[in-house]
Amino acid sequence: MIEVLESGPFNTVQDLGRPGYRDIGVSASGAMDPLAVRIGNSLAGNDEGAAVLEIQTFPFRLRFTEPTVFAVTGTDGNPVIDGIELPAWCAYTAEAGQTLELMHPPKRARAYVSVAGGVDVPAVMGSRSTSLRGNFGGHAGRPLEKGDRLAVGETPGFIPLPASGLAIVEPEIALGDVFPSGSDEILLIRALPAGEHGLFADNGKAFWDQIWRISSRSDRTGFRLSGAAIVPTQTVEMRSHGVVPGVIQIPPGGEPIVQMSDANTAGGYPKIAGVIECDLWRLGQARIGSRVQFVQSSYAEARDVERAVDQYVADVRQTIPMVKRALKAMA
Repeated sequence: MIEVLESGPFNTVQDLGRPGYRDIGVSASGAMDPLAVRIGNSLAGNDEGAAVLEIQTFPFRLRFTEPTVFAVTGTDGNPVIDGIELPAWCAYTAEAGQTLELMHPPKRARAYVSVAGGVDVPAVMGSRSTSLRGNFGGHAGRPLEKGDRLAVGETPGFIPLPASGLAIVEPEIALGDVFPSGSDEILLIRALPAGEHGLFADNGKAFWDQIWRISSRSDRTGFRLSGAAIVPTQTVEMRSHGVVPGVIQIPPGGEPIVQMSDANTAGGYPKIAGVIECDLWRLGQARIGSRVQFVQSSYAEARDVERAVDQYVADVRQTIPMVKRALKAMA
C-alpha cells in the first residue's frame, strides 16, 4: 500500500493506455511519456504496461506502508527518500514508513513512480489509466489527492535491493544517436506529412520552418502551439474523421494543435503532419512555454527509431532480472 501525503491537480494513475475503443468515442489515455513507464516497470520487475503514478504538478509526496521496490523515471531531477536525494532511473527498496518526495524537474514536465506489483486499481476497458475527461479509470476516475491510499499488486519472490539501488542508462543517453539533439532552447520533433499537407503553400513550408511555442492552453488532450498563423491555400470543409495521438491539426485560427495521450477520437480540422510515435514521449516531456520545431521525417526513419527504442527496452528487460538473480544468489 502507498499513501499520498501531498499532491497537486492532474497527478493520476496511468499505464500504456486502452486501445481499441476509439470507434465508440473512448480515448486511449495512458502516460504522456510511455518510454519512462516501460523502463520504470522494467526496473520494478513488472510487465511493461503495469499501472504507475504520473506526476505533473509538484511537489508530490507519498508514504510506503510496507517494504516496496520502486523506481522514479521520466524526470531529470532527483527523488528524495526521507530527506536523502537519490538518482532517478534506478530501482530502490523503500522500507515501511519511508516517504518519497518529488520536486519539479529542472527541465522536464513529468515524473513517473513505478512500484513492484504495479498500482492495483480496477481495470476499466482493459486499462488502469485515468480518463479525466470521462471521469473513469485510475483511482475513482480523478486526480490523486492527499489521503488517498493505493493498493500495490502482489510481488512473489521479493528481493530487497542494495542501498545504492539498481541503475540503468536513461533513454536520452543510451539513445543519444537516435534522437535529434537540437539545443537547450529548441526541441526538435520528427513528423510525417499528413492527409491535408498539400493544402498548405509550398507543402507546408511555413509550418516546418517555424519555431513554435507550447501554449498555456495545452493539456493531456492536446498541445496548442503559438506562432505565426498558417492557413490552407483554399477554403476547406471536411467531415469529422478519426484522429490519434501525434496528429497535428490546423484549426481556423491557424495555430496548430498536436493531439496527445487523451486525444480526441475524431476531428474535422485539416491535418498537416503527424509526430512519429517514438518522438511523442519527448514532446510529452516538454513544458508549457517550450519552443518546438518539427523536422520532416520518413516512414523508414520512423521504423528505424522504433526498432532502436524497442531494442533498448529489450536490453533493459533482459539485464535487470539477471542482476536481481545474482543479488539473490549472493544474499
